[in-house]
Amino acid sequence: MSFDIEEFDMPFEYGRDISFEDQIAISVQGTEAILDILEKKQVKATFFSTVVFAEHAKNTIRRIIDSGHELASHGYYHSDFKAEHLALSKKCLEELSGVPVRGFRMARMQPVDEREVTKAGYDYNSSINPTFLPGRYNNLSKPRRYYREENVWQIPASVSPLIRFPLFWLSFHNLPLGLYTWMCKTTIQKDGYLNTYFHPWEFTDLDQDRFGFPGYVRRNTGIEMIKRFDRYISFLKGQGYSFGTFSEFIQTI
Repeated sequence: MSFDIEEFDMPFEYGRDISFEDQIAISVQGTEAILDILEKKQVKATFFSTVVFAEHAKNTIRRIIDSGHELASHGYYHSDFKAEHLALSKKCLEELSGVPVRGFRMARMQPVDEREVTKAGYDYNSSINPTFLPGRYNNLSKPRRYYREENVWQIPASVSPLIRFPLFWLSFHNLPLGLYTWMCKTTIQKDGYLNTYFHPWEFTDLDQDRFGFPGYVRRNTGIEMIKRFDRYISFLKGQGYSFGTFSEFIQTI
C-alpha cells in the first residue's frame, strides 16, 4: 500500500488556479488523515514524496518516519521533471529525513528512463500502471507483476487478472466497495501480492466547484473516503493479509 504525497496541483489540469499555500495545506491535511488511519489499524506503508512537499511539510514527514513507514521519492516537483531530478530528489529527501531513500515513482505514473533510475541509485521503481487508459496509459505490453530491468526492481501498480482492470485510486472511488475488494482478493490470489496507490487530497473534500473536478474525481472523497478506506483495510486484515513497505517487499522476491 502506498501514497503519493505531493503539492496538490491537480486543479491546474482542469483549468483552475490554486495557491501554493493551499496546495501544501490540502496535502498535509490528507496525509495526516492517512497516518491516523494507518496508526489506528497498525498498518505500515510507503509514502512517495516530492521534495517540494517534504520541504514544506517537515513535521508530517517526521511523523511518517517516526511511525515506521517508508519514505521514497516522487521526484523533485510534481509538475516538472528532468533526469537530474532523480538523483537530486533522492539526495534531498535523505538529507531532510535522515533515512535512506530506496524507491522512486514518477509523477502521474509517466514513463521514465530506467537507465537514469539505475544511475540515480534506486533499488526499485513503481512507475508503471500496466493497463490501457485512453489519454493516460498504454502499457498492455508491460508485465503486470514485478520484474527486473536495468538492475532495478520494477513493481507495477496492480491490475486485475485477465482484463487488466486498474485497481488504482479512481476505481476505488467509483466502484462499489464490495466489487473493488473482490477484485483485490482475486488479484492477490493470482499474483501473491497487491500494489495499490492513493493520494492525500483524496482524503479531503474535493466536492468543491473551485477545483473544477468531474463527478468521477469528486465521488467518495473527504469524510466518505476516510470511512471507505477504514473499511477497506478492515476487509484486507480480515482476510489475513499482511501489510508492509516496498523495501520490505523486495527483500522477499
